[in-house]
Amino acid sequence: MKKIFGWLHLWLGIVSGLVVLVVAGTGSLLVFEEELEHAFRSSFFYVEAPANTSRQPLDNLTAYVLRENPKYKVLTIGVEPEANRSIVYLLVKGKPKEIKNQLYVAVNPYSGQIISSVAGNKRFFSVVLQLHRYLCMGETGKIITGISCSIFTILILTGLILWWPKRNNRKQRFRVKWNASFKRLNWDLHAVFGFYVHIILFVIAVTGLVWSYKWANNLIYLAFDGNTKQQKVVAPASKPVENTGIAYLDKIVATTNEKLPYEGKITIRFADTDTLAVSAAKENRSRHDNVSDFLYFEAGTAKLLKVRLYDNESAGTIARRWVYPIHTGSLYGVPTKIIALIAALVAFTLPISGFLIWMGRKKKKPTAKAKKKLPVDKTVNSRVQVQ
Repeated sequence: MKKIFGWLHLWLGIVSGLVVLVVAGTGSLLVFEEELEHAFRSSFFYVEAPANTSRQPLDNLTAYVLRENPKYKVLTIGVEPEANRSIVYLLVKGKPKEIKNQLYVAVNPYSGQIISSVAGNKRFFSVVLQLHRYLCMGETGKIITGISCSIFTILILTGLILWWPKRNNRKQRFRVKWNASFKRLNWDLHAVFGFYVHIILFVIAVTGLVWSYKWANNLIYLAFDGNTKQQKVVAPASKPVENTGIAYLDKIVATTNEKLPYEGKITIRFADTDTLAVSAAKENRSRHDNVSDFLYFEAGTAKLLKVRLYDNESAGTIARRWVYPIHTGSLYGVPTKIIALIAALVAFTLPISGFLIWMGRKKKKPTAKAKKKLPVDKTVNSRVQVQ
């Protein structure tokens, strides 16, 4: 059985190795996406908050952004609770899911000036995410990463079976022999480090399948709600309202903070059509990551139409919202992110060390066969027998 698992581990690793390398490498970057982006592009996200100066109306800022970018429409507006944060707009045109049609715009809420605009296909982490999920190949890439993710789960299980030590060999399998030869050290790095993070990698791989396959997503709802029908969230209908002179976007922010009196970022999202309500999602920072409550408002008047609270969602919907923070390691902040980062970095090295192990065995086999087939000099043997 170990020979069979060894054969599976080898050839499945060779087939998926390059994709695993790309997905693990990009995944390690995405773990601390927010922290890295804020550190290297702080001027995009942070502004000076002048004393005794109030923010300009959000409606005025939005109108100005649209005047400066007439080919786009607003998809989302990100409003942070801190006074020194910029307002970040996501503008879209054409097919909004294509990053080339996306534009990120940061605005100073006090001066009303646009700080910077970045096209989606030029934003570093947008490209990294496209590599991570689609290999920058659209739906074809999604199929490839999905298959590779499935193979990776098998590699984790077969790797554990191949690692499993005999009774007299347990100490060796739990530690790396740093002073050994390169060949032995490389094997230890592959097997021992792989063992220590195998549970984390297995969870990351399994949760990754949720984005790749509809059946994996449906399994969550089947397990927690008893059926595979995902509760489709649709914004309530909202009649188009002409300009009433009301600063309704500021009213949306004020009502959201009043109804949901905890600290967190507010993301205003506009529907695809004017016949649907505008939504405002507020992150609850007092709980684990990816917990948000939703309010729906009538565009133009900010009349509250519907409240959708996290705690009132179905068990399946709540479980589905856990998938993202578990997959990215953001569930409980920095500590779980560090664990996910270490696991992703180990996963990045596994195809490399595995390939070196395979190459070492390929070089060894021909020499071993050559030794077995050394020709025997019969004349020497006959002379020895005569003497």
